[in-house]
Amino acid sequence: MIELSLTLKECKIPPKKMEILNQMNIYNSDDCLAYYPFRYEQLTLKPYEEWQVKDKVVFEARCITYPKSIRFKGSKTMTKFQVENEDDVFDITLFNRPWVSKMELGQVLTIIGKYEGNRKVTAIQYNFKPLNEQLGIQPVYPLKYGLTQKNIQDIMRRCFGNSYKTIENDVPSVFRQRYKLLDKRDALSKIHFPNNASDVTQAIRTLKYEEFLKFHLAIQLIRKQNETVEYKQGKLFDFDDVFRLANHLPFPLTNDQVKAVNEILLDLQSNRVMYRLVQGDVGCGKTVVAALGMFACALSGKQAALLAPTEILAKQHYLSLKDLLRSTGLKIEVLYSALPTIKKKEILQELKEGNIDILIGTHSLIQPDVEFESLGLVVADEQHRFGVEQRRKLLDKGDKVDFLLMSATPIPRTLANMLYGDMDITTIETLPLGRKEVKTILINKNSFISVLQDIKNLLDEGRQIYVVCSAIEDSENFTARNVSEIYENLKDEFKDIAKVGVLHGKMSSDEKEIVMNEFKKNKIQILVSTTVIEVGINVVNATCMIIYDAHRFGLSQLHQLRGRVQRGSAQGICYLLTDSKEKESLDRLNVLVKSNNGFEISFEDLRLRGPGDILGTRQSGLPAFLLGNLVEDTKIIETTKKDVQEILENSTDKENKKCIEKVLLLNENALSSMD
Repeated sequence: MIELSLTLKECKIPPKKMEILNQMNIYNSDDCLAYYPFRYEQLTLKPYEEWQVKDKVVFEARCITYPKSIRFKGSKTMTKFQVENEDDVFDITLFNRPWVSKMELGQVLTIIGKYEGNRKVTAIQYNFKPLNEQLGIQPVYPLKYGLTQKNIQDIMRRCFGNSYKTIENDVPSVFRQRYKLLDKRDALSKIHFPNNASDVTQAIRTLKYEEFLKFHLAIQLIRKQNETVEYKQGKLFDFDDVFRLANHLPFPLTNDQVKAVNEILLDLQSNRVMYRLVQGDVGCGKTVVAALGMFACALSGKQAALLAPTEILAKQHYLSLKDLLRSTGLKIEVLYSALPTIKKKEILQELKEGNIDILIGTHSLIQPDVEFESLGLVVADEQHRFGVEQRRKLLDKGDKVDFLLMSATPIPRTLANMLYGDMDITTIETLPLGRKEVKTILINKNSFISVLQDIKNLLDEGRQIYVVCSAIEDSENFTARNVSEIYENLKDEFKDIAKVGVLHGKMSSDEKEIVMNEFKKNKIQILVSTTVIEVGINVVNATCMIIYDAHRFGLSQLHQLRGRVQRGSAQGICYLLTDSKEKESLDRLNVLVKSNNGFEISFEDLRLRGPGDILGTRQSGLPAFLLGNLVEDTKIIETTKKDVQEILENSTDKENKKCIEKVLLLNENALSSMD
């Protein structure tokens, strides 16, 4: 029997903290204990004589003057007071802690801060806990929604203590003994409450192994399921008809595109159901390849569907496919929720009667009233993060439907084979001739002033500009420049020069469409937006993008975004604005400055951030990598691959069976949709 994790209430987490944890997608003890520290601090006591300027220091002292706070720059505060440590008196400065003034004279406190020289310390934090209880290694967690380190550490203790009896070993004992791995309870204890660095190393080694074992097992179970299903009646059409159309397009196909089309056509004609991934960089021409596949499907007398993530993109695909397939006489329609009822009924009727060859749509396509006369091919895009259940519902609208998945975050073939091992993989590496690279500039300020003159020059040339923010409006839980604030600022700044528009996910479909049409017609010159413009928006005259808080985005997402400003022959330029001082963040952003190659960028994203941003929906349906790194942990990857085969070959063993059942339970939605 598999033990179920405890709810947060059962872990005795206070209601207000539960609400915050839910916002962080933490709903039970398993979720909570998998919220690992992202680094550790080693607190060691060093004699004052050994302190150097800028050293991080920790010491215990007694307060000997009342703290005095002064305000500056609006709500910011600076507090000063003195403390005595044995024979030494230190001047302490604290920023933005006005409540310190309540400290009492003679109170003993522990101070952690930076030594400025001349017995001056800028305190990072202070508390009233005895110093000897704090020395050693301390976990540091990512902070969100107003939680403090103290809050999270308290939550972890409650979760671990109350759920201790429900924590089970997912890794069979034969592998724990073979590789000297920890018991799961010990691993979680050592990662959250370590006594030394060795504890952390052992815990991470154990938990990484478990992550990769579960991942490979899920992939193998999917493959096993696929092996038993895959036969269909091959589609009948002539390759020459498809390539005759390709040769009459206004641009020549690249060699990679021709190869991709050939692979798709062979799949359509074969008696195996197609389950193929087409991956390629931004602008490599995946849509054209998919269009020729849908044309071939229509030639065989079957219908095709293209799943788009937003109404804006659905309409754009509709217009581009109508243009690409204009000479074929195929009937192409688009379906989305805001469509007038009469038009919707008309489309549904014609679809059911087989009079529509290609239907493009959003989630509307999966509704029960959408019936195809003979669905033969579904095309979807990994980047669009459709739920696996939604994809399944669309495939179920036909009999043994071919499936083509498009991804604009390409990864090296060896990694792709591991992550998408149950699929055939087509990679488009070459870009169309004449395509320029976006020029990317990193600016270490989160301010428009730094690019103001450049933007005015571009507007004088008649160009248009995207401005991207990570938030829609101001929030006390999220410190970032937001669409509402920037829109108002730019409206004032450019009131006599350009019209500024705004676009975000909370707007209605009609409002979004009006804004996009005005931007396309150059009635709006500056568009302030969230990442809703990330995929597929195509305005050739928009050649500049400014991205606020660039450090908050993944590299692959930034690469997608900047791809919007290189749709024509004019030079595209992307400004990455950030006030981050973290070396790791700046190193990541410099990858984009140096490279326009999507394969290199997604590889770096995998190395630096892990697979979450790369895999999107795919990852949400499989065990996550919270500690494991696909690029750096090659030895564990290879080891767990072999061990999974051993588990499957001995699947009747009690522990192996339990491990398989756990993975099936965690991933049943993914498994049900990937056949």
